Amino acid sequence: MAGSSKTTGDGLLVEFSSVVDALHCATEVQASMAERNATAATDNRIEFRIGINVGDIVVEDGDIFGDGVNVAARLEGLAEPGGICVSARVQEDATGKLDLVFVDLGERALKNIVRPVRAFKVATGAVSATAAGTPALPLPDRPSIAVLPFTNMSGDPEQEYFADGMVEEIITALSRIRWLFVIARNSTIAYKNQSVDVKRVSRELGVRYVLEGSVRKAGQRVRITAQLIEAETGVHVWAERFDGSLDDVFDLQDQVATGVVGVIEPTLRQVEIERARRKRPDSLDAYDLYLRAWPLAFVAMPEAADKALHLLEKAIAIEPEYGAAHAFIAWCYHTRYLRAGLAEEARLAALRHAHIAIATGGDDATALAVAGFIIGIFERDYETAFNAFDRSLALSPSSALAFGLSSLIRAWSGDDASAIEHAERALRLSPFDPLSYNPYNALAYAHFFAGRFDEAASAAGMAAQANPRFSIPWILRTAALAKIGRIDEAKASAHRLLDVEPGFTVNSFLGCNVTSAERLAEIGDALRAVGLREM
Repeated sequence: MAGSSKTTGDGLLVEFSSVVDALHCATEVQASMAERNATAATDNRIEFRIGINVGDIVVEDGDIFGDGVNVAARLEGLAEPGGICVSARVQEDATGKLDLVFVDLGERALKNIVRPVRAFKVATGAVSATAAGTPALPLPDRPSIAVLPFTNMSGDPEQEYFADGMVEEIITALSRIRWLFVIARNSTIAYKNQSVDVKRVSRELGVRYVLEGSVRKAGQRVRITAQLIEAETGVHVWAERFDGSLDDVFDLQDQVATGVVGVIEPTLRQVEIERARRKRPDSLDAYDLYLRAWPLAFVAMPEAADKALHLLEKAIAIEPEYGAAHAFIAWCYHTRYLRAGLAEEARLAALRHAHIAIATGGDDATALAVAGFIIGIFERDYETAFNAFDRSLALSPSSALAFGLSSLIRAWSGDDASAIEHAERALRLSPFDPLSYNPYNALAYAHFFAGRFDEAASAAGMAAQANPRFSIPWILRTAALAKIGRIDEAKASAHRLLDVEPGFTVNSFLGCNVTSAERLAEIGDALRAVGLREM
């Protein structure tokens, strides 16, 4: 039952004697408005936002005011058009008394309210007529993402600039990833200070993924949270928290943006690979074929490489100048050369496709990084290789793939210090990347060549964990353990090596020619020491 009430311009403030009465009235109003709007012309539709709170009020001279009213007013601002937003006290008092579903929106910093308020959205089943009448934009032919305005949970309006700057940095960094379709900030800013349904964002902006987050400041410390959501399913693909100091705001923004993008790129790539796997073979285009080939190519063993080549050849038949597909064909031929007999035709094919990748994929960070790696390993043309890596990182400064592959070439070129620096940068950007075995292998090589055999054995062990089907980590681990006299462990590692690559010989490794003969010879001597056969 309603008690006191007043009108406020285009709004209405009503006092109820019970939470149940207030919620029952609110849901009836929204359901009736949705029904009315469904048959009304767009220009004649009216949509309400409703906020409900429980708290002390003051009634004086026909007016209602107090903190309880102020919180309700701020909750109304969080509600979607046609929606209802309530405080935690309302949710607690109403649970089990009404057939309603409450969606937890977390703690929110509300303007002029000292403490954060935990808010809930009421899932009434009523749909905004405006939203329902908006046709869904088609999804683009590549992964698409919208970065929503981050919520300022500091209770400090001056921190709005920091939250907005954070979003702008992330959008700019994501936009450098060529295979990702990123919605401009001018479009996403429309969702600022709204409680947003990600499915609605997906429909209105035509995106598959939504990134949302919050910023909370306490003194000179700030905490940033971010979460990546697959809009169609509502599944949280990734979430992370970043803590830092506001001593240098712009440096902190750059660090967080780099960290977020460094993790999002491989995470989205893996999700997209799984999506491509679910598609019917007769519906695959060049991009889907490329995605299906990716995990096979990076097993880095010849049987998987052959399967990847079959898919990639189909991709370039559809799109002949697909730079990234040519780069991965080069990668697969590199695998066939090193792990399947050192056939010269495989090496030449790898180089041919690597040069095509650089010629056709000049604006694709992945194509440049992989092609640079192939040219560095097979032609020892380090100038071209490092130029390709530099161009790749200029396009995508957060590319763990580029840093990881660069670290390997630098280790083989004799620049152990830079190899370690790039490998550690790759692992810091994306510590759980399925391709992390590349920088770990680079660390193993660099530490081995520098005489730090304990560190080499440890890094090789991490590489083997990341890709246990790849023989190189077992080679490096075996050699490093032998050098420090842990012969029993070295022999166990050699046994694992032969499980992965039964035809392995010391001469086959020495013939791979990835670095100087002197450096390879030291590894070869260590392998012989544990009884691995010469030929």
